[in-house]
Amino acid sequence: MFTLSRRHRRRVLWAALVSDAVFPLAITGATAVVPDVTRHLPGPTALGPWIVLAYNGIFAAALLLAGTMADRTARTRFFALGNLVVAATGVASAFAPDLLSLVALRTVAGFGAAMCAAGASSMVLAVYPPEDRRRVYGYIGAVMGGGLAMGPLVAQGLMALGGWPLVFVVPGAVAALAALTTLGLPGLRTPHARGDYDLAGAVLFGVTISAVVTALGLGLGSGIPWWVPGLLLFLALTTALLLVRVERRAEHPAIPLDLLRIPAYRAYAVATGAFMGLLVVGLAVLPQLGAAERVGPGEAALILSLLTVPSTLLPLIASRLARRWARRLVTGALLAGAAASALLLFTTHLAALLIAAAVAGAVLGLTEGVPDGQALKHVPSDRGGAGAALFNTARISLETLTLAAATGVMAATGPSAGMAVAGVVCLTAAAIVLRLVPRTR
Repeated sequence: MFTLSRRHRRRVLWAALVSDAVFPLAITGATAVVPDVTRHLPGPTALGPWIVLAYNGIFAAALLLAGTMADRTARTRFFALGNLVVAATGVASAFAPDLLSLVALRTVAGFGAAMCAAGASSMVLAVYPPEDRRRVYGYIGAVMGGGLAMGPLVAQGLMALGGWPLVFVVPGAVAALAALTTLGLPGLRTPHARGDYDLAGAVLFGVTISAVVTALGLGLGSGIPWWVPGLLLFLALTTALLLVRVERRAEHPAIPLDLLRIPAYRAYAVATGAFMGLLVVGLAVLPQLGAAERVGPGEAALILSLLTVPSTLLPLIASRLARRWARRLVTGALLAGAAASALLLFTTHLAALLIAAAVAGAVLGLTEGVPDGQALKHVPSDRGGAGAALFNTARISLETLTLAAATGVMAATGPSAGMAVAGVVCLTAAAIVLRLVPRTR
């Protein structure tokens, strides 16, 4: 671990927090502008969803590679470079001449975002000891939760103010500010880092994750032939089999298998994926149930506020509660999320929608950043980028899988059953945490 002055450590954390604020807006903003962009830019309308899919797929694919690269280079320089990539592609996206160019820029932005996320984790874990990581990830959780809650509103405001180009320019400007925050900080390069690297394993892992995330994302849309996601899933299966073969033979595997052997690391990775699945499914299902019950605009806004606003208010309280009761807090929140989802199987009246949204919102707010801090305290300081990257990859994969499963069930049986899928995932995650995480006094 690097020993820095208190002022420099705070600057490292501030840089990470500023960069983390970009991610929710980069995703929710791009999703919001897809219809407007496809109307204004020339090109096949089928490219519209790829504005989001290309970014998400490359981001998920590049996380592990970026995390390992961050641990082997000057961490602050790597982090700054990733933010500059995001800034440059954000500005260039505003001047994209057609849809194909915009999708290409979003692809590059996804890799830059992976560099930002991996570099931020690598920096933070390199300068903060395990006993401080719970508090640090409380701050990170507050920023991420606030971004997720306010992202759609900010995106709509930016579109009203300056049209769709502003939705790409503003996150780019924030990323540039994060890069400037690192000026004057030491590089944080680990001395005598291993020169050998399992590049084949990292690439195969990235292709597998990218193919799965993209296939599930395509499955959520309409008008996509069934064979396209099917082909991607076949590619994912093929590369996964090759990955197993490569990792068995590698002297130093790209996937940090030693971390996967830590029960708490695995359990909290599943838990955080379940929480994010509850959020994205709730955002999709609750408005549909409200429309079916003919809920007015004011009540609909209240439902979404109850689901999202607690994530801006409660994470710092959660970090204090996690000091003694992390296991109980996470398992209790997962069980409460499952109960809120089950409630909607029996009634979808306005009162039930409000209760379910309030419980789910409190669950998300009181656990934002808690599983991260509990899992990443087991990661060595010189491998923070790879450890955090694998953790976040598990989160993204389970979140996407939950939403895909819920969407399929909703198409067959209705919105309430879709929410039940998220509840089953939460219930399963609670059982895993209880089984794998030991009790502590």
